[in-house]
Amino acid sequence: MFKFTKTDIKFKRLILFSVIFLSILISMYLYSRTNFNEKNENIMQINKNIISEESILSNQNPQEENYIWQIEIEKISLNAEIAEGTSKEILNKYIGHFEETQKEKGNIGLAAHNRGYDVNYFQNLRLLKEGDEIKYKYNQYENTYEVTKNIIIKDTDWQYLENTEENTLTLITCVENEPNYRRCVQAVEKEESEEMY
Repeated sequence: MFKFTKTDIKFKRLILFSVIFLSILISMYLYSRTNFNEKNENIMQINKNIISEESILSNQNPQEENYIWQIEIEKISLNAEIAEGTSKEILNKYIGHFEETQKEKGNIGLAAHNRGYDVNYFQNLRLLKEGDEIKYKYNQYENTYEVTKNIIIKDTDWQYLENTEENTLTLITCVENEPNYRRCVQAVEKEESEEMY
């Protein structure tokens, strides 16, 4: 009958421990590889989101080198860039454009803060009177508008953002200490628009 020597037993134990050790190493490698891939995918998704947000915030198509979207109101020393949307992130840097309104012909709706933020572009909107000029430019489209009304409306009153046959500019901002109300300035296209900039 065949008998195992002490050396044989030690050798077999060594082989067994080596196999177990290698199995653990391979398992750890595969686990870390899977986690790395998942983390990598998450990082790539985050990068895509950041790029997307930057693109929204800048409102600039990389193919359009001369992209311009801005408003100028000389009476209140306002000259600012416009961006798509009215989210907090947009209004903290730009004048926001109500997405459901027009960008050229028709009713163009814009919003901005008037106090309490880093940028308060509409802080002096209340000073505008009938006849004051507002210049607006979107790429190749540029127009001069004349203020026709400066009124206080309910925050639920959206009729002033509805599209109009006449080329109109509608500016909306909050009313100080009146959370249920908004200031609404409307201006219509001047019959003979002057060139701007």
